[in-house]
Amino acid sequence: MEDAVSHPATRPRHPRRSRGPHGARRALGLLLPTLLLAACTGTPAAPRTDAAAAATAPQLTGPLCAALPTGTDPGNPSFLAGQPVDQALRWIPTLTTFEAALRTSGVLTDLPAGTGVTVLAPSDDAFAATFSEDNWDDLMTHHTDQLRTLLKAHLISGTHPIADLTTAGTATTLDGVTVTVTRTGPTARLGDRADTVCADYQATNARIHIINAVLGPLPVTADGTGHRAH
Repeated sequence: MEDAVSHPATRPRHPRRSRGPHGARRALGLLLPTLLLAACTGTPAAPRTDAAAAATAPQLTGPLCAALPTGTDPGNPSFLAGQPVDQALRWIPTLTTFEAALRTSGVLTDLPAGTGVTVLAPSDDAFAATFSEDNWDDLMTHHTDQLRTLLKAHLISGTHPIADLTTAGTATTLDGVTVTVTRTGPTARLGDRADTVCADYQATNARIHIINAVLGPLPVTADGTGHRAH
């Protein structure tokens, strides 16, 4: 009968099985480093990135600014700040006439290498109010010297925020003419002819101030029909 007595079998152990609060703590301890690593290496939230971009964006002033590209739109001020001035002008939708004239005349190539420039850029509406279509086409096609003189009346050597120009009170353009610059509320007045409508665009080694009238010596030839100058 003694041989018939069997000893109870040893119950198998399950070392990976955790029971009770101690097992939960152990699992949490193993999980925390993974969660922390994921948090450190994850992509920052978009709102924080947008806020940082807004904080470093050039601060524009003037009534037209609200109608021009902002935020992440193509041609926004932060993007233009990293562009050469000739490229930056091509992204501003209200400067197509002025940009084409600069490109056609090649006047920007007259600037010494490394010299900054401030651009007083008349809007398309300003050109339409000044030149008839026929007169403007003739100027662009056959009178390059007059065109270059006209454009130099809108360029100032050096990069000048509009606040610096109003503080100085005057500015001398590349055609040798000195114009007065005075503050008029949110805009600046240039001589007795033009106001800034969106000032302080930045480009590489340049400042761009959009103005609402054409400067320079050429006579007004627009007939008041509102046709575009080009």
